[in-house]
Amino acid sequence: MKYKRILLKLSGEALMGNRQYGIDPDRLAEYANDIKTITDQGVEVAIVIGGGNIFRGVAGASNGMDRVQGDHMGMLATVINGLALQSALENAGVPTRLQTAIKINEVAEPFIRRKAMRHLEKGRVVIFGGGTGNPYFTTDSAAVLRAIEIEADVILKGTRVDGIYTSDPEKDANAIKFDHITFDDVLRKGLKVMDTTAFTLSQENELPIIVFDMNKKGNLLKVVSGENIGTKVNL
Repeated sequence: MKYKRILLKLSGEALMGNRQYGIDPDRLAEYANDIKTITDQGVEVAIVIGGGNIFRGVAGASNGMDRVQGDHMGMLATVINGLALQSALENAGVPTRLQTAIKINEVAEPFIRRKAMRHLEKGRVVIFGGGTGNPYFTTDSAAVLRAIEIEADVILKGTRVDGIYTSDPEKDANAIKFDHITFDDVLRKGLKVMDTTAFTLSQENELPIIVFDMNKKGNLLKVVSGENIGTKVNL
């Protein structure tokens, strides 16, 4: 395996499958099996998951809700998704721990960096819920922050498209895909990979990002093996 320790970033919407909202158990099972494939190869896996399939703080704020309250609701949504993914992974035979940035001691451990790294060393998948624990920060920012803290080799951003394009490939048939692109070029071209805070943090810490199609079976293993799947962003 090319990468020993990875941070996998999943969107909450990815868990919906073909549904309009909520969690699709079939999609969860697919993800769990793909993750098991790489943990069986000795790869250490940490995961940050969004909450957009349940609630988005920004959307709540746009409808008149207090932004801070909305963001806290979004954090709780990520914990719900984390519990669901933890259950799916354990059903697949993968030992898993859920750590949260906000204290919910009855359902998850608090985030403690050294403890998280010890879990990874013991072969357990660690899911980080609750974002950063602060409003106004996205789960993209949480993913980069946690990846740096646990000394991950790479951030793998699993999406429903197979990389970064010059424009949205679902809307523009002439969109051109990048196999490799630098951080500076992403910013210069105004491409959307992550929010600016997360992206800049990744750039400053020289942490590469690979954007790939998580919904295609076997892609996760191919990426971790070093195959040219998706788009790689680095210096």
